[in-house]
Order: sequence, then structure tokens, then C-alpha cells
Amino acid sequence: MANVFDLFDPAKQPQVPRPEADMLTALLGAMEKAEAEIGAGSETLEILSTSASRQLARIKDTHSRRAEATMEQAGSLIEDLRRAQSDGRIGNDLAEYLRDAAERMILTVDTLRKRGDIFLAHEAAGCPPVLIYDYEIIMDGKDLPYPSNYMLLKITPPEGVTVNDTRRPYIIIDPRAGHGPGIGGFKADSQVGVALRAGHPVYFVAFRREPEPGQFLSYVTRAEAAFVREVMRRHPKASRPVITGNCQGGWATLLLAATNPDLTGPIVINGAPVAPWAGKVGENPMRYNAGVLGGTWIPMLLSDLGGGIFDGAHLVQNFEQMNPSRTLFRKYTDLFRDIDKGDQAFLEFEKWWGGFFLLNEPEIKWIVEQLFVGNRLVKNEARIEPGRPIDLKAIRAPIVVFASHGDNITPPQQALNWIAETYSDVSEIRIRGQRIVYMVHDQVGHLGIFVSSSIANREHSEVASTLKTIEALAPGLYEMLIEDVTETDGHKTFTVGFAERTLGDIRALDDTVADERPFAAVARAAEVQAQLYDTVLRPMVRALVTETGAEMSRALHPQRLNRALMSSRNPAMHTVETAAEKVRGTRTRAADTNPFLAAEAFWVQATENAIDLMRDTRDMGFELTFFSLWGTPWARAFGRTHETRRTLKSEGELRGLPEVSAALMTMDQGGFPEAVIRMLVLLAENRGQVRRDRLERSAKVLTQDEPFRSLGAEHRAMIIHQQTLIATFEPDSAIDTLPLLLRDPEERALALQVVQFIPGAIDEMSPRTLTMLQRFHEVLGVPALTQNVTEDPLSAQAAPEEATPEEPAPLQAMVVPAPMVEAGVIPEPAADMPAAIEAPAETVTAEAPVVEAAPAPDEAPAAPAPRRRNRAAQPEPEKT
Repeated sequence: MANVFDLFDPAKQPQVPRPEADMLTALLGAMEKAEAEIGAGSETLEILSTSASRQLARIKDTHSRRAEATMEQAGSLIEDLRRAQSDGRIGNDLAEYLRDAAERMILTVDTLRKRGDIFLAHEAAGCPPVLIYDYEIIMDGKDLPYPSNYMLLKITPPEGVTVNDTRRPYIIIDPRAGHGPGIGGFKADSQVGVALRAGHPVYFVAFRREPEPGQFLSYVTRAEAAFVREVMRRHPKASRPVITGNCQGGWATLLLAATNPDLTGPIVINGAPVAPWAGKVGENPMRYNAGVLGGTWIPMLLSDLGGGIFDGAHLVQNFEQMNPSRTLFRKYTDLFRDIDKGDQAFLEFEKWWGGFFLLNEPEIKWIVEQLFVGNRLVKNEARIEPGRPIDLKAIRAPIVVFASHGDNITPPQQALNWIAETYSDVSEIRIRGQRIVYMVHDQVGHLGIFVSSSIANREHSEVASTLKTIEALAPGLYEMLIEDVTETDGHKTFTVGFAERTLGDIRALDDTVADERPFAAVARAAEVQAQLYDTVLRPMVRALVTETGAEMSRALHPQRLNRALMSSRNPAMHTVETAAEKVRGTRTRAADTNPFLAAEAFWVQATENAIDLMRDTRDMGFELTFFSLWGTPWARAFGRTHETRRTLKSEGELRGLPEVSAALMTMDQGGFPEAVIRMLVLLAENRGQVRRDRLERSAKVLTQDEPFRSLGAEHRAMIIHQQTLIATFEPDSAIDTLPLLLRDPEERALALQVVQFIPGAIDEMSPRTLTMLQRFHEVLGVPALTQNVTEDPLSAQAAPEEATPEEPAPLQAMVVPAPMVEAGVIPEPAADMPAAIEAPAETVTAEAPVVEAAPAPDEAPAAPAPRRRNRAAQPEPEKT
């Protein structure tokens, strides 16, 4: 610290600050800030330019093609009209069309009358689940210490379907996003149907229309945890249940698994918006709504107008505005044009779509503030309740994520980017023992992910049939790849493969994270707006709202009003019902060659094109407005405090994790299973995609042969995780300590035969694999390998009467992993890739990703090998 004399002593310069130095420092600092702002400004301009170019290009390409098609359609229509006129039948065609159109209009309006009646009856019944299956209520959340409106239903298998209570149960959580529960099982080809046909007990998490007084979102999570415990109590011999969450139920499932890591089996999340800031510039316009239309204070105001209750009809109306040509126009014109095909499918879907559910104000505020606007779940800042943070790293169960490029509500970036934001790299995923598998569909829409029959019969079937395999995978990140193979009698058999992926593959689905910076400013602005509303306007709004006014606001909501007015309770609709009955008895359809039917189709298509053009123009305007408002230097400075991402651990910090230290301390402990798995891990280098034959051999050894078979899925996964950590961090010591795991010479020879059996013939192995195998032989004191091992060394010692049966593979018993190299997905793997566990030390994988098939009826099941000396704790028999 300088004294008063030093301040004026030239000899002390420049160590002692002087005013001229301060000015120079300030000037340099200003220049640096200006340079940074210029760079950020250019980045914003680039985003705006990219947005405009992509949007305009898409509008130009899409609508120019549509315009050309429309012009061709118009030319064909004019030609048909001319031909009809020249033939002298245009008058008759017109009369015939007018009669046909009038009859179709009467039938269509009558269908809307039926929809109104169904709506009122559904509302009067309290909007029960729209499941097509019978069910019984097992638990009611209102009876729990933290009451909620959630219920646990047990699905009653339909006639001809047999359920085995010792098989792993399924629990399906439907979204509470305006609509009611049941979409995951409102037809036979659905998630419920897939699991039932596989013989699994199925439970469904449903909810009532009205929330319990004082209900918080944390109460819902507590109720779901209680439901899982009850299912486990009912199925003590089964593995832990699979939890499937759809859309909003997906992130709810993540909350459940993160706050109760000891409860769940594999979790499957379908189209779940976990990282709502993510998306591509020029696409995914829904993410901009909060920055353009308002933030958290909007649902707060709507909740206050509803007397503390948020009406889910507002959410449904927002969904409809996203694609108005489909939801507000084509849905009705398609019904009108195809009314002769019946209205059952329309009415079934509308029963669910028109069932509007309610949320308490704290629930919708948490969802908007913590998730959609604040993005706090990804940043590890969300709290389910005071003092209870949510860390997605705490999840220990395998996670299967299903996304689609055709989903405009939850694009793949929002469904998957949380993985890259949560883990530093794939090595951390492995170190923490996590298994994350994702699938990305090419074109299915948001609802199609959990509604489409084709998706249920393919993607969901394959997830169901490979869950035991997924649990047996080594910790890591994988993409599940499905290929069609054969089709017999309308039933397809698929091949399934798991390709190792990195976080770079996840990020490659996005463009950059630069377009997410403005959302931080929106998040902070939303907090300020909410505080201002809560302080200034809320007292006045609540004072003016009465219980009667709140109920009227819900009854008069356009979504409810347009259905109610079309019901039979409207006296004007009585004549429609009578006229419809008469039309059905005398229905006369116009000929397919009638030119006015073509004119009708032309009008429908042209109108849809016009609405889509307005929608695309609106979306472009939203995106440009968003970045123009929130990408400015002032907005960026305002939101800088909310840009902070989760701090990720370095490699050195990962090595210091307790699970790593515990694994390394037990390096010299174990027996035959630990030794075999460790050697397979050590062999696993340069793995990309494994050949089918090696996958099949590894599956047989590690899931059907003893002593691996009777380890149990959980114990086996624990060993794989432990040996992965050992081989990753201490590969040399892992080899040197193998003799401590295999003390008996016979065990050593048998273990080496098993390890050699999986890679296959010696002439197919690379020098690296041969070198590693020779090193195993040297360390264990066994003569060098000279002969191929073509038969499974463990199955040869089987004793059938001692076998512990594995759970048979559900659904596609003949499904095997696909060699994606044959489909050109990845390059041909090197010949030295072992089948079971082959990855480099820093990208370890494990048990072969194949479907576990039960032994054929005419075959004796594999039996345990002779009892071996094993210093590990005696495992429990595997649950089936």
C-alpha cells in the first residue's frame, strides 16, 4: 500500500497508480467492452440473418411448391368443369353436389352435437381417464399425508391377455398439460397395450380434474413415489418397475427418479421438454412465446382470475394456435369430407382433447418459472420444495429418451440437450454408473410419439423388449437404432442395435448455444414482472374476483363454450339430430367424378395453404422480434446473471468421486465374474458398433450362463460399473491384480477361455487384441493361446436342474442386435472388437446390447457352472 509521499514520487511509477494511468486503464477497459459488444452484436445480427434466411427460404420453398400444386389442381379443375359443361351435365353435377354437401353438412354438425354431448357428460363425470381398458383404483393421492389429486390405477388385462405378476411392472405417467390422463392407453396399439401384450402388469398414474386445496407440485412427486412403493410391494418377486413419462409426464418422471433414486427401474421419457431454451434458429417457434407474449405473470394473472386455479383450457388453446390450419380448419373439413367413413375416431380423440384439467396457481407458476422460462432444471437450480434441490445426476436408473424431428412442441434439442448440460463428458456418465439411451424419430409429431399405432408397434415395442438389455449395458451414452427386417402376416420383426455416442453427437443435433443467451434476459425480466404483479396488481385482482366470477370464466372459455353450445342441451340442435337421422336413411353420395367435389378439395387445400402462410409469417415475426428485443446489448447485460450454466467437474475432480475411490480400493477383491468382466472391459478399445455374432456370444455368457445368470440384474450391473471404473482409471493395476481374483489354476484357464470365446477366432483378432490376451495369459500364468475357442466354455458345464430361469424377452423373441454397419450407419468395425464389453478405457461399455431370449422349449436351460471360490458377497437370486 502506498503512502502519501509515494503518490507524488516519479520514481515509484508505474507501481503506484497515477491519474493518467487510471485514464489509460479506463480507456483500455472501454475498448475491450466495446470490442466484446461489437462481437456480441454481430452474433445477434448473424442470428437474425440466419433466422430470416431460413424462415424465408422455407416459406419460399414450401409455399412455392404448394402454389404450383394448387395451380395444377386449378387447371385440372377448370378442365373438368369445361368437360362437364360440354357434356351438358354441369347443372346435374351441381345439383348432385349441393345435395351431397348439404347432407354431409347435416351429418357433420350432428357429429359436433355428439361431441358436445360427450363433452358435457365427461365434464359431469369429473373427466375420468379416457383409457379403453378397465381399471381399479389402487391408491388415492388425496389420502396421503401430502394430499394431491393423483391416483394409481391398475389396468385390468383384456380378454385373451395373460399377465405374469412376477414380471417387471410398468407404470405410465401421462402429461398434465391442460388435458386429462389416458392418452397413453386410449387404444389397443398404445403404450399400455404393448406392455400388456408382453405379459407385464401395467399401472397408470391418473389425476382428477380439480387439484386438492393447497396442492403443490412437490405433493405430486411425493404421491408418485408412494405409488411406486406400492407397486413394488405388490410385486416382490419382480424387478423394479419401469416408469414411462409422456411429455410433461417425462420431466415429472425425472423429478421422481432424481428425488427417489432408490425406487425406479428404467425410466422412459417421451417428448419431454427438459431443456426448453434449446432449439434451432429458424425453427421451433414455441420457445419464443414467453419473450414475445409475456412471462410468468401471465399464468399468475389467469390463475387469479380463476380464483387461484389455472384453467388447462388456456394451454390447449395455445397448442391449437401453433398449427391453426390443422386444429382449427382441417380437423373439421376432413370430418366434413369423410363423414361417410364414420365419426368414431374423431369423437374418441375429441373426448380427450376436450377434457380440460385444472392446476393450482403454485403448480403452474413452478412449471413456468422453474422450467419453461427459468430453465432451472438443466442448470441444477430447481427446487421441488424449500431446501430440496433437484439434481439429475442423482438418477441411477437407466434412462431412455424418445424424441422426434417432427415434434414442433418438444424438438430433439429440448428433449436431449439436458444430457450435455448435466455431464461434463461421457466419462462422467460412466463414472456415475448411468446408462442413457436415446432414439430420434425422423418425422412423427408430438402426439404421435405416444399416440401413433405405428410408433407403439415399433419404437415402444422395441424399448419394452430390450429394457433388460439396457439395464445390462455398461454405463455410457448410446443411441438405439431400429431397422426393419421382415414382415409376416402384417407383423414386423425388427433388429435393434446400440451405438455408442458422445456428447458431441447430442450437440450436433443443435446449431449453437448462442441463440439461448437472450432467454436469460427473458428469465430475469419474468422474475421482475412477477414481483411487480405480485406487489402492485395482484391484491386488486384478487379483491375483484369472486367465486362466481371464477367459475363463469371457466364455463365461458371459448374451448368449453363452443362445445357446450353445439350439444343437445341447445334447443336449436334438436332439429339437427332429427335431420341427421333422416339423412342417414336416404343418404345419396355424389359421384367421385363430380367436378364440384374437386372444387371443394381445391378450396380446402388453398385455404389451408393460406392459413399456413400466415402461420409461418407469424412465426418468423415472433423469432425476429424475440432476438431484436432480447439480443440487444442492454438485454444481454440485464440477463447476464441468469446465463450461468451448471459448473461441470474436471477429469481430476471426477477421479476423486467417492464411487471411483471405492472401486479402486476394491481392485483386489472379487472372483470369477469380476475377473471375466474386467478382462472384457480391458479388451474393449476403439469400439463403435459391435458385430452381431459377438453381441450374441456376449449376451449368452453374461445373461444366460452361470455364474453370471444368478447374480441378478442389479448385482451384475454393479459389477460392470465397478470393473469399468477400475479399468478406466488404473488399467495396468487392473491387469496386475487379476491373479488375486482368480487363485485357482482351473478357474484361470476357464476365465481366459470365456474371454477368448467372445471375440471369436484368432485370425479375426487384431494384433492389439492378441497382445492383450497374451498379457492376460502371462499375468495369470497360463500357457499362451494357440487354439480357437468355438464353444461356450460355461454352457458345457451346465446342470439343468440348478438353472435359475431368466425373464423371457417380451414381444419379439427373435429380435437381435442389428449390425448397423450393414446398413451403412457406421464404418465396418475392426476385426478385433470383442463382443461383450469393448470400448477404450476412457469410453467403456459393457454387456452386449441384445434382447435376452429365454431358452427354447425343447432345450434344457443353461445351468450354473461348478461352485467356484469367490470372495464377493453371495448375491440374491435375480428377480424376474
